[in-house]
Order: sequence, then structure tokens, then C-alpha cells
Amino acid sequence: MMKITYITPRDGAEHEVEFKAGDSVMVTAVNNDVPGIEGECGGEMNCGTCHVYVGESWRDRFADVDWDEGVMLDIVDDRRPESRLGCQLKLREDLDGIVVTVATGEA
Repeated sequence: MMKITYITPRDGAEHEVEFKAGDSVMVTAVNNDVPGIEGECGGEMNCGTCHVYVGESWRDRFADVDWDEGVMLDIVDDRRPESRLGCQLKLREDLDGIVVTVATGEA
């Protein structure tokens, strides 16, 4: 199985979980009870509760932020160049080992 690691900055914990290709960063987090990822809108890009930071070495493996995602990211706290909505990041086999930082709950 492929793995993704979520870092929760408040406590510095690393949550390594398995993922299935085709699932999103958000769905994988919610299914594995990763703290700080709520996915309140169910992946409809209406809430921003799946805001994550994607490390530089992984960013170019995803399509650029489109207009709709950019609008949602404009309303989240602490938007950075590496900000993404986890619901918009589909996981693939070539992303095995990816590390993302959960943006919510940051100290």
C-alpha cells in the first residue's frame, strides 16, 4: 500500500497512513481520523476545512491551483504559496511517501 504522512504543527506529530490511488488528500485524512482535517463540505470545495501545505518537492506533481480553488484559499487563514485544498489533491501511485502539513490548528 502507498503511504501519506500528515504533520500536525501544533504538536509536531506525524500521522502516516495508507492511501488508495484516486482518493483525495482530504478523504484519506478523514477516513483515518487525522486531526485538523474536517472536510465539512465532503469535498465540494465549499469550506476550506481541508487546507494543507504541500512541500516544495511535491508541489509540481499536482496541477496548478485553478480559479475556483484559489477563491476558496483566499478565505482560509494563513494562506501561503504552498497552500492547497486537500479535496482537490487526488493521490496517485507516484505520490507514495508524500508529506503534507495540516494548516488548521497551527499554533
